[in-house]
Amino acid sequence: MTVEISTSALPFAQRIRGLEMPWNRVLQATSGPAGAATALGPWHPQEFTAECVETVPEVGDMMTFVFRRTDGAPLAFRSGQYLNIAFPVDGPDAEPVDRSYSLSSAPTQPWTFSITVKREAGGRVSPWMHENVRPGTVLEMLGPVGAFHLPDADRRARYLFLAAGSGITPLMSMIRTIHTLPGSADIVMLYHGAAPGTFAFSRELEYLASVDYRIVVYYSLGDRSVEGTWEGMVGRLTGSMIEEIAPDANGRHVYACGPEGYLNAAEELLRELGVDDTSVHMEFFSGTRETKLEYKEEVAMAGELAEEIAASEELLEGQPAAFDVYGMGLSTDAPSPEAVPAEDGGAEAAFDWDDPSPSTGALPLVAVDGSGLLAEDAAPGATDSASAEEQAPADPSGFETVGEGGLTMSFMRSRLNVRIDEGENVLERASAAGIRIAMNCKEGMCGSCKSVKLSGEVEMNHQGGIRAREIDAGKFLPCCSTAQSDLVIDA
Repeated sequence: MTVEISTSALPFAQRIRGLEMPWNRVLQATSGPAGAATALGPWHPQEFTAECVETVPEVGDMMTFVFRRTDGAPLAFRSGQYLNIAFPVDGPDAEPVDRSYSLSSAPTQPWTFSITVKREAGGRVSPWMHENVRPGTVLEMLGPVGAFHLPDADRRARYLFLAAGSGITPLMSMIRTIHTLPGSADIVMLYHGAAPGTFAFSRELEYLASVDYRIVVYYSLGDRSVEGTWEGMVGRLTGSMIEEIAPDANGRHVYACGPEGYLNAAEELLRELGVDDTSVHMEFFSGTRETKLEYKEEVAMAGELAEEIAASEELLEGQPAAFDVYGMGLSTDAPSPEAVPAEDGGAEAAFDWDDPSPSTGALPLVAVDGSGLLAEDAAPGATDSASAEEQAPADPSGFETVGEGGLTMSFMRSRLNVRIDEGENVLERASAAGIRIAMNCKEGMCGSCKSVKLSGEVEMNHQGGIRAREIDAGKFLPCCSTAQSDLVIDA
């Protein structure tokens, strides 16, 4: 017997307005919060070790690795961020290989955390992980890192998620997070895959969409021909496809993750649909040499912050301003989203998106390996396969020179000479010339702009954002420094 239930007779679910991350109230507390609550706040990155407690096979030759910190602390992070992990692929006595992978789990369940990795046949790390990382394996990690994440509070939480291939991973963390939180939200996801049966997390996504009215998921196979029955969409990403699933796209925040070609197309289509650039957030799985350097710098900066915090042994009681360093690539003078995680070529090749050849063996720093993770041979710290151009010393005499002044600042990685007068602020002149240096407080307090001075003299008046040992090592803070001579700067 079939029983029909009129949906009009069912009460409509009600939730509080908007979304708020659980640590947000901890940050706003006027009295000291409990230690456990404080620990759940997404503070600065830390260096820690974590033990694998479970491995879960996924479709598409992916594997989810579940970890817990060996010190028993929760892992505080924002949905969409990633970890930089050291892998002893050449044995315990050899130098480990660093790779970065997006977190696929939700920070609202922080006592364990997960990364999901696609096995790439030509990769150096992902095959090793699939074959060697098992419950009991302990790895060194650094994180969280990254500016691609949900906001701490959103009073009008309306999102469009665009995922291609393994780009689903950080978006999966976002969906899982929203599902576990109270609050009104409206999430539409379009997920492009290579073939039926290769959509990672598809069973969980279908379940979440069936029990949480806030979540709607669509699938597309790109240009693939389909044998048998396929009820999803077919075709590459188009404006009409976006309008079909989200006619109000220009009123949503868009989070997109996938291969470079896919995201370049998405960026153009979204602009044509009237979506403001400030509402579009992208995580690329492939990119240029500049992209690799930007992500390498981001991970290096996270490491410096972690070292400083470990040395000070201070318990942070509020959101540190320096954490905004992870927004360095998203400021108004930031480059287009061409800079973001890269993949071993897997997802991009599967989509035929003008895929850059992975034959170099190195993908952008925050590369994604398989499931939305900052991948395999393209992850941060992957300098073993750097090109000869990247390794060769540069000659400032051959750089373009801009600006006016009696002194010259030579920026070695940007390959640009900037003229400056004695006593002028280094950061201001560098920024005006288009040099990308991370910044935040601009008062010498947070250390975000910390750079290496290869030669020359500056007068620096900082407010505690740099240590004496770092100054002795040649580092300085451009935001509070004035030029006293010609300078050569590693930036």
